[in-house]
Amino acid sequence: MEAIITVVGFLGAGKTTLLRYLINNFIDKGWNPFVILNDYENAYMDAQHFTEQIELKSIKALSGSCICCSGIVELRNIVNRIPERANGITLIEANGTSDACSLMEFLGVGIHERFLPPIQISVVDVKNWQKRDEHNDLESNQIQVSSLLVLTHLEKVTLDRQTTVINELKTFNPMAKIVAMNDLDVSLLPEVLPSNNTTQMFDHLKSHWASCSVDLPNLPNTNCINDICNALSKSILRVKGCTKIGRDENYTYFERNPDGEVYIRPFKGIPITGAKLLTIGPGSRPLILEKAIKSSLLKNSHYFN
Repeated sequence: MEAIITVVGFLGAGKTTLLRYLINNFIDKGWNPFVILNDYENAYMDAQHFTEQIELKSIKALSGSCICCSGIVELRNIVNRIPERANGITLIEANGTSDACSLMEFLGVGIHERFLPPIQISVVDVKNWQKRDEHNDLESNQIQVSSLLVLTHLEKVTLDRQTTVINELKTFNPMAKIVAMNDLDVSLLPEVLPSNNTTQMFDHLKSHWASCSVDLPNLPNTNCINDICNALSKSILRVKGCTKIGRDENYTYFERNPDGEVYIRPFKGIPITGAKLLTIGPGSRPLILEKAIKSSLLKNSHYFN
């Protein structure tokens, strides 16, 4: 039977990094992964990050809906249509605002009998754990029915902070195993059992935020990326973009995490939906994004001359 592993966690916690780790290690051990990616905006862009690890036909992007509620039927249909294959394993990355308890409650209903009951891994950003202000409830909800909690960003915290976070995690989910990513043995994951932890009440609407995307023109330099990210309110918790920089023929990808850190790296291939700027969080409106882009281009207009 084929295992289904869902990866959840707050925006910017490191879900994609964990997913890459899982894909590489499963392939090295002879497994055949199928990957499903969910995002409010442009999951197709995220899918292309994995094309150097697995073929595009083994990746399915589910964009525009949330798999913990409105997208659950589509997700279930995608899972049931996954081709049977030797040593198959299905990996699902939920978007960073998913109600993880609802996802696990509904996903296992109606899944083909060739699949094992889904299990959940939650990624925990130790640096920013429970520093989300009004979003702390959502972050704690995302660990309550996970069988495994994977700690990230450990290099940025003290041992005292790590111990404090682990103790807090145990109060929310005393049944979960807690490990650092580098200590994770993927060969044991297909045998992990679903969690039986008792969950706390959570207002599902708290996991539903505004999101939007707009076309992004070529930018003269990477300063524009930082200007755009800085111009967008911190209430917008996630910023992603992909476009060409200067005379470079290749695309550049960037993202701003909820803590304000901006990461810039090469993008693999050509974005299927074209160059885009997208955001998730309160205040996400096309007009706001377009204003930030225009301001950045005006500020750096001398680079066009």
